[in-house]
Amino acid sequence: MRWRRGERSGDVIDARGSGGGAGGGGLPFPMPTSGVGRGGGCLGLVLVIALVAFGGQQVVSSGGGDGGGFGAQVDDPLDSVRPTPAAPGSGGLQGAPSEDEAFEFSSYVFDDVQRSWQEAFAKAGKQYRHAKLVIFSRAVNTACGPASAATGPFYCPTDERVYLDLGFFAELRSRFGAPGDFAQAYVIAHEVGHHVQRLLGIEEEVRQRSRQRPDQANALSVRLELQADCLAGVWAHGVYQRKDLEPGDTEEALGAAAAVGDDRIQQAAQGRISPETFTHGSSEQRTRWFRTGFDSGDANRCDTFSGVD
Repeated sequence: MRWRRGERSGDVIDARGSGGGAGGGGLPFPMPTSGVGRGGGCLGLVLVIALVAFGGQQVVSSGGGDGGGFGAQVDDPLDSVRPTPAAPGSGGLQGAPSEDEAFEFSSYVFDDVQRSWQEAFAKAGKQYRHAKLVIFSRAVNTACGPASAATGPFYCPTDERVYLDLGFFAELRSRFGAPGDFAQAYVIAHEVGHHVQRLLGIEEEVRQRSRQRPDQANALSVRLELQADCLAGVWAHGVYQRKDLEPGDTEEALGAAAAVGDDRIQQAAQGRISPETFTHGSSEQRTRWFRTGFDSGDANRCDTFSGVD
């Protein structure tokens, strides 16, 4: 991905080395292990949103859920909603030669994604409220509770911040087999997608439905995550249109989406797949919905709540 070096966003908070406490309470809105099968989209949770997509069309979006993490934990990939204590001496790329570049790249991508959404909101006569990106190492305190590097990237709706330990990118490359800078960009765009869901009221709508019907919480979480994948693809389409993608970038993002599918993570961790416990979607679902957003550039296509998976 072509990007400008030497710039740091005013929306990025450098919390590396601050050492916020970890352990204890989990992120809010934890998903129960019981879920519902396919067809969870027939819930009447449609929110018609007067928002112009990047392609200039009106968006009709639906669904929602809580904030959401990326779905791949460093220490325990199956524990996708409950932060775990950071081990002494663990953490990201602190002190590594590439850390400053990773920081600047994350800052650039975060700004670029938010700028795209701000323009889309403005075209619809709506105000986009910027999220913050907190880059930390080892552990951090959040409005959603303490978290560690083991939690993986996540969005906290309470404080409207994305949390990222740069060490996750090394894990994404070495452990999950998803190298490349556009794989990293996809992760960030996915989390900003959760912020967009919050601003549009989608997150609150499904939060309420999941409280009313806990048995549907897992299925709703999957649809929320797939929608965020699709929204990340819509942003990537804009990057492609302005000719800032490099050869192999699309494949990098698709590889990352496949690598963090619930089925692949479960198979690697426990040797079996339990679809009823999915909270983020399968590898096939995640790549398909990213591709839907990327191919169309139309957020109206990101309706993951209308009876299809």
